[in-house]
Amino acid sequence: MNIPNITIYTTTSCVYCKMAKEFFKSNNIAYKEINVENDLDAQQEMIKKSGQMGVPVIEINGSIVVGFDKGYVEKLLGIRE
Repeated sequence: MNIPNITIYTTTSCVYCKMAKEFFKSNNIAYKEINVENDLDAQQEMIKKSGQMGVPVIEINGSIVVGFDKGYVEKLLGIRE
């Protein structure tokens, strides 16, 4: 099985970010977290990739998920069809 390349753009107070991180942790899936709260370069990178200013923005192997869409995340990870 290939190890997915996952990046989550978050903020400290984002409830959906916490849900996304808990989902990955509970499924033993490694991810990189980038908190965009005070990092202007990271904010710009996230907006450029997603076209969105809201978080979470989850990048899975180059595919962008805006918000925590569990079903779509599972599909991108091959957990479900």
